[in-house]
Parts: sequence; structure tokens; C-alpha cells
Amino acid sequence: MIELELLDWIIIIVFLLLIIGISLTYTRSAGKNLTSFFLGGRNLPWWIAGTSMVATTFAADTPLLITEIVANDGISGNWLWWNGLIGGMLATFFFAKFWRRAEIITDVELIELRYSGAPARFLRGLKAIYLGIFMNAVVIAWVNIALGALLQEFFGIPDNQLIFYYLGAMGFVVLYSSLSGLKGVAITDFLQFTLAMIGTIVLAIIVINSEQIGGITGLKAKLPAETFNFFPRISFSAQTASDSAEFLTLGIGSFLAFVGFQWWSSWYPGAEPGGGGYVAQRMMSTKKPEDAVKATLLFQIAHYAIRPLPWILVGLSAIYLYPDLAPEDKKLGYVMAMKDFLPVGLKGLLLVTFLAAYASTISTQLNWGAGYLVNDLYKRFINPEASQKRLVLFSRLGTVLTALVAWIVTSQIQTLEQAFKFMIEAGAGIGAVLILRWYWWRINAWSEIVATIFPLFVFAFVKFVLDAPFPNSFFITLGFTTVAWVLVTFLTPATDQGVLQSFYNKIQPDGFWKPIRESLNLPHRKSNIPNLLMAWLSATLMGYSILFLVGELIFMEWEMAGIYAFVLSFSLIALNYYAKKVKVFGD
Repeated sequence: MIELELLDWIIIIVFLLLIIGISLTYTRSAGKNLTSFFLGGRNLPWWIAGTSMVATTFAADTPLLITEIVANDGISGNWLWWNGLIGGMLATFFFAKFWRRAEIITDVELIELRYSGAPARFLRGLKAIYLGIFMNAVVIAWVNIALGALLQEFFGIPDNQLIFYYLGAMGFVVLYSSLSGLKGVAITDFLQFTLAMIGTIVLAIIVINSEQIGGITGLKAKLPAETFNFFPRISFSAQTASDSAEFLTLGIGSFLAFVGFQWWSSWYPGAEPGGGGYVAQRMMSTKKPEDAVKATLLFQIAHYAIRPLPWILVGLSAIYLYPDLAPEDKKLGYVMAMKDFLPVGLKGLLLVTFLAAYASTISTQLNWGAGYLVNDLYKRFINPEASQKRLVLFSRLGTVLTALVAWIVTSQIQTLEQAFKFMIEAGAGIGAVLILRWYWWRINAWSEIVATIFPLFVFAFVKFVLDAPFPNSFFITLGFTTVAWVLVTFLTPATDQGVLQSFYNKIQPDGFWKPIRESLNLPHRKSNIPNLLMAWLSATLMGYSILFLVGELIFMEWEMAGIYAFVLSFSLIALNYYAKKVKVFGD
């Protein structure tokens, strides 16, 4: 249990009052219409939109998760999520401009912009309910449970009282997010992320330079050298990570699944192939398409290359400081370091860090989920003629409703653990459709319906009947799902030509749209795809180079740092060259 002094409490109270003050500042502008409430009037500066994306992915449990990964598999264990940078950069250069050009309010609204008929209406309603209510509630509940674990470590709160603390924490977030809409949420995200990074960096510096650790040199002397590797061992035999008790070893199948397939083929909240969810919401909130690209590029670099390094340092220190923690408790090494090393005032700052991380994630989930309920259910199917004033009122009520559903789900989260894991792993196969719907005219609503539903049944059979382990279960689900949606695409009618023509004129996509261009009597144009591919590859190389360069500098590996500095310079030159050729950042 952490003892907080008067200075700690002052810091916490000032933070809460500041958040309320910001929300009140933007209440009036948020109440103008749906676009103002859910997209900030499409007027967010790109650096605010990009920082808001990063803040949303920094949840209360994220430093604890990284601590657990590092304790189990060393630094290289982070490749379990670092592989997402490849797909993130793909979304940056191939889809960010498209989302902004679409001029829609939610990503689900794209369905009826791109597809036609009853299947499109069904798919839009299905996804609005699935994402806005069910999936959203589970994600919020998971973040609540993580906050509960922290509160128990901080204050020793009994299990049977946590549900009331969840209600209080969510009530605070509902108050400011329902008042201020997305603009207030994004501005508070910027503040919260700044505070969160300051707090985690300060903790890392204090712990690393403590007498017990003795600086970076002392840390390296206390742990095996393999702990500091940035790359996992790759096994070409049947050996897997479970065969190596100390460090991450990936079988070649698992390596291919993570690096070659998962980032583009699977759906996961916040990492949707082709963009989507709250990431697409931030893209659509920027002033112009070029700003959407800049915001998303900032997100990828900060999220993957900069943000995790302070957590990794504390996680490495915790391996030595708390060697007797049980496997399921290794994540608590982060909180224990806070308790043992932070002086008065800084404990309050670190608690504010976690509150900020929690609030930024929950506020986005609430605003994003309410958008589906109001824009894609109420306005689309129940009351299409509703006034903007009424829609904003229902948006605020929808925020409250989403929070209440999530609170109820939180109380039952133990029974949902397997369902949540099932949903995540059973998303294999839909990614290709989410990407190709922008680049191939023949994709239709049935393609996406099958790609959404079919993998659930395949995965259930593969996992529970065949009992196939990962990555075999992943590859089987991906293969059967891909065959299914491709067959359905050609066996069902194409999207209405008028809808495709309207979509093409609005989005101006590259790719396989020749029949639509000819129907519009448009001349052939040179494809931007080759230059975009090179910009994507250059940016991906740049992101990883920044990560490894900063990491090697921290660990004083000067030779490797020099190599990564050279690679970074090369990637920056290449990115600048190819980005200019297609004007992805503007003229």
C-alpha cells in the first residue's frame, strides 16, 4: 500500500480540476452538431489528433503488461506487438487520406458509402451493435479491471468494493467526455499523455540510478546479456517460446504469423488493417487529408518507437529487484518499484500518470462507441429526420449508456475472459477485405459479412474440435476464411454501379477500378501505388530504426547505435523522396 502525503493529493486534485476546466471550455462548440461532437468539427491540428491516438493506446495496464513481457522474454518479447508497426505504417500511407476524404462521422458509416442494398444496411447495423456495445463494453471492462489491480496495490481496496470505484472513475470520465465531445477529449488526451510520459520517464530515471541498480552499467551487469536483445531467437525446429524458460524463442511458424501475416490479416481494436475505430476517427477529425497522414505517422512513431522505452527500463530493473514474484504477479514489479523508489510528490505524479492513461482510453472508447449508437443506429434506422440538437443530446445520453453497459460487464468480466480471447484470435481473415475494399471495385457487402462472421466458426472448430495450437489454428482460420470470402465475392452481385461511381469520385482510390473509371469516361491515370509502397517501406524502416537507435544509445552500445543512425538517415532520405512524388504530406 502506498502512503500519499498532502503534496501528492494536491497534485491529483489539480489534475482532476484541470480536466474538468478543459471540458467546460469545449462544451458549447461540441453541442453544435454531430460532426462537432464526434469529430471536433473536422478542425483538429494534426499533432493533437496524432497525440490523442497515442494517449488512447496508453491504458492503465500498459506499463504493467510491458513489465510482464520483459520479465518473461526480455526486450525481444515486445515483438509480439512491435510487428504492428508494419500495418500501422500501411494505414498511414495507403488509407489515412481516404478516411479524411470520405467525410463520414464513423468508420461504420463507410459501409453504405462503399456498398449498396440490404446487405450493406445489415452490415452497418450489425457492426454498430457489435463494436459500439459489445466489443466496446468488453474493452472498457478490461481497462477497468487493470485500474482495479492498481488501486488495490495503491490503497489496499477490498475486491468487493472495487465495482464502486469503477463507477466513480467512469463517472468522472463520462462527465468531461459527454460535455466536451471529441475536441475536449483530444485536448485532454494531449495533456494526459504529456503527464503520463513525464511520470514514466521520471520513474525510469530514479529506478535505474538507484543504489540497488547502479545505472545502466549496473543493470547490464546484473542481468544476462540476452535479456537486452532487441530481436528474438528464431527456431527452424519444433522449438517454441515455451521450450525456452528465460528468453523468447519463436518457431518459424510463429515468426511468420506475427511478422508476415497477423498485422494485415487480423482485426484488433486500435490496430485494424486499413485503419478503423478510434484511429480512423482521429484521421477524419483533421483539417485536411495531408494532416490525417501526418497525425497517423506521429502515432506510429510515438506508439511503437518512443513510448515503451521507459517502461522497458523499469521492467528490466524489476527482474533484479523482485526475483521472487510469481509468474502471474511479475507485472506488479512496476507498481512495486513505484512504492519503493518514489519520494513525496512523485507518488502523486505517478498516480496521476495512471489516472491520465485510464481516462484517455475510456474517454475515447465512450465517445467512439456513442458515435455508433447515434450515427449508425438511431439516426440511420430509428429517426433519420432528427435535428442536430436532438442528435447531440442523444450522443451525450449514448455516452452515459455506453458507460453503464461497460460497468455491468466489468462486474462479470471473469466470465468473459475466454470470450474476449476468442474474439481476438478469431479475427483472422477479415483484414484482406478491409484493405481491398478501397482498392478493388469487386469487393461487396457480402465479402465483408462473410469475412466478419465465418472465422468465428472456423476458429471454434479448429480450436475446440481439432485442438490445433497457435500458429496452426491461425493459418487454418486465415486460409478457410480467405477462400470463403473470395468465393462469395464472385458468387454474389457486385455493388450498384452508381454507388461505386460516387465512391470513386469522392475517394479517388488507386488500384483495380478500371471498369468504374471507364463508366465515368475518365482517362487512365498513372498509379501512385509503387511510390506509396516505397514510402511505406521507408517509413517502416524509419520507425524501427528510431526504436533501436534510441534503445542502443540508452544501453551505451555505440557501434550498434551508429549502424541504426545510418539506417535511419537512409530511410529518412528515401521517405522524403517517395513522399514528395505522391505528395502525401501536401505540396
